[in-house]
Amino acid sequence: MSIVMPDIDHSVVRRRDEIVDALRAIVPGEGVIDAATELKPFESDGLTAYRALPMVVVLPSTVEQVSGVLRYCHDNGIKVVPRGAGTSLSGGSLPLEDAVLLGMSKFNLVLDIDYVNRVAVVQPGVTNLGVTKAVEQRGFYYAPDPSSQIACSIGGNVAENSGGVHCLKYGMTMNNVLGVEMVLINGEILRIGGKYFDADGYDLLSVIIGSEGLLGVVTEVTVRILKKPETARAVLVGFPSSEAAGDCVARIIGAGIIPAGIEMMDKYAIEAAEAFVHAGYPLDVDALLIIELDGPEVEVDCLLEQVSSIALKCGATVLKASNSEEERIKFWAGRKAAFPAVGRLSPDYYCMDGTIPRGKLPLVLSRMRELSEHYRLRVANVFHAGDGNLHPLILYDSNESDELDRAEHFGADILRLCVEVGGVLTGEHGVGVEKRDLMPAMFNETDLAHQQRLKCAFDPDGLLNPGKVFPKLHRCAELGRMHIHAGKLRFPDLPRF
Repeated sequence: MSIVMPDIDHSVVRRRDEIVDALRAIVPGEGVIDAATELKPFESDGLTAYRALPMVVVLPSTVEQVSGVLRYCHDNGIKVVPRGAGTSLSGGSLPLEDAVLLGMSKFNLVLDIDYVNRVAVVQPGVTNLGVTKAVEQRGFYYAPDPSSQIACSIGGNVAENSGGVHCLKYGMTMNNVLGVEMVLINGEILRIGGKYFDADGYDLLSVIIGSEGLLGVVTEVTVRILKKPETARAVLVGFPSSEAAGDCVARIIGAGIIPAGIEMMDKYAIEAAEAFVHAGYPLDVDALLIIELDGPEVEVDCLLEQVSSIALKCGATVLKASNSEEERIKFWAGRKAAFPAVGRLSPDYYCMDGTIPRGKLPLVLSRMRELSEHYRLRVANVFHAGDGNLHPLILYDSNESDELDRAEHFGADILRLCVEVGGVLTGEHGVGVEKRDLMPAMFNETDLAHQQRLKCAFDPDGLLNPGKVFPKLHRCAELGRMHIHAGKLRFPDLPRF
């Protein structure tokens, strides 16, 4: 299985020296990188199976420089790949050999903290955890918390609509962002939203969050900050099977209980994380749930009793609640370190990301075990069980000639299974290049054409992050002429945006 990217525009590559000089005039000093050895750190993101050297890397430090770079690229027909911290697991910031890679790492300032309105205004290069660090001395925090929160940037979180452990109760990035400043491909600077909680007009903010760098480059983000709960307790619940753990998750939510988070790990992940972190995980179970309850102490104690009762009825063999803040943090330390810990089990792993209805967890876990046997590859499961966001880690060895290919086919079958049971292709990692060619499994031709028409309104020449998300790209003028017959519907010609 291979990823096909857009054809290289050799006429642009031949003008590389001219382009580099023009970019240096816009971003002086050390802001432009063109030496081959210095481009190597940018050749891939978290999806390390695919690599390409960018034509040139630009690291602007002001909004005006971002605007100037995009305007120049727009006027000269040059592709642009936006990049945050490079932690994308779907190849969202995979470079192109004929494109400018626009890195936003220098936008790393917290610009304003407004405790009265409970918001913070930050630049996109600020790390996810950095937002919480900036406000925690006043008892506040930023709720979305991906496992990569120590490294991933807020700009990348906006691009992928990232979630994390606490997204079950507190929502994804889209539920915690109130406004953005964004530069369009023609250099125009656009502000959408702000410190207020609602705005008139079209909800463009929801269009931008999760748009994977296809619509513009975010240069400022206004996020909600929350007061830390009075009490938070985590409980480890061990089960003899993953199916029993999945059933417990469905029953907890079905009972009307919304924990701050419910995470699940299978035996492979438990053993790897415990050996790495020594979090106190039981090693004699096949599946482990980490359930966190927060709020007033009396409410947490009451909910803990209810959750424990449900777990025992589902066959739990281990129940261990945290009795201190230190112990709660320790419980979570293993889960947060699970991805790197799984590196102890295999030279390589392929991290998947799909979402299913919670009630389908037992079925999907059982089918995943069958697929593991079919492809002769182990899979370690670590995921946000509360909202059905799966993160199977397919273990393989890239030194073996066909294992990466088998891993990719295995992963594709998992994602098709997610759609088959009523779920979606991604929960928080985005489509990127990884899931691009699977989009027809979820969307028909009509759906995809309309999504591309929306992109055309922002980027009519298709210069921003080409090759990502859409399995087949159409020119905007072609989309206007298309007559789509899916479902007996016929759409009239549309004007070019």
